[in-house]
Amino acid sequence: MSTAPEVTPGWLPWASKPSSPTFVPPAGAVDAHCHVFGPAARFPFAPERKYTPVDGTKEQLFGLRDHLGLARNVIVQATCHGKDNSALLDALRASGGSARGVATVDADVPREELERLHSAGVRGVRFNFVKRLVETVPMRALETIAAKIAPLGWHAVVYFEAPDLPGLAEFFLSLPVPLVVDHMGRPDVTKDRDGPEFAEFLDFVARSGAWVKVSCPERLSKSGPPALGGEQHAYADVVPFARRVVEAFPDRVLWGTDWPHPNLTDHMPDDGLLLDHVPRIAVTAQQRQALLVDNPMRLYWPDEPA
Repeated sequence: MSTAPEVTPGWLPWASKPSSPTFVPPAGAVDAHCHVFGPAARFPFAPERKYTPVDGTKEQLFGLRDHLGLARNVIVQATCHGKDNSALLDALRASGGSARGVATVDADVPREELERLHSAGVRGVRFNFVKRLVETVPMRALETIAAKIAPLGWHAVVYFEAPDLPGLAEFFLSLPVPLVVDHMGRPDVTKDRDGPEFAEFLDFVARSGAWVKVSCPERLSKSGPPALGGEQHAYADVVPFARRVVEAFPDRVLWGTDWPHPNLTDHMPDDGLLLDHVPRIAVTAQQRQALLVDNPMRLYWPDEPA
């Protein structure tokens, strides 16, 4: 056991009393992108981390799941924990099968370790290309990892920003595993949804067969309004982009809360209002069923009925 480290100055803690959403999600809905942080006293953060967050424990995550009326979680390894997946595995084991995981591993990870992760519920690895969060991106190592996880049927979750996609697309297409793109590839929502930059992203998704998370409008929005104070039309500038992805790839879109919302500096969203954002981007019951239930079940629980 270790003592909890000092939190990054100015860190915004997650909302402890989110509102009750007005939108009732379909039965079996999945939060397909969330994290656990610590508790740091039990699961120390990585020495090389770029930030030190407030604890966001599995108990608090599962409490939010129940409050929002969701049934399952996909927990993504947070960069503050580096390649030590202990907190993630602890949460997966405690979930009783209602959570799956996306881990971070080294290129020299042995087969036995991957099998241990698989048994605990891990189904993918995350490759982070956001320059403010990682020092370097060793392409050769990622190729090695992708080759190792392919026999397990895992996928690669890729996190990048829109301006960097042209230099990464061919590398992504060369990987021998399915791809899942975080947060719509972080488009610049001040630009035209039908403009060349977002068209290039949509073309990449079509060519690669990638899955796309239409998540984190609070990170992408430039003009809001934020999901606070009962706002039912939050992040209006992000809606056209997310709706376009849902329309174009209805069978390959996913949604998640991103709880506990690391590295936000402007505001901390109300998670109940984030769920209320879903009907604005998936406008039909069929789209919402696919987004929240059918798609994540097919990707993470393929042997279980939705």
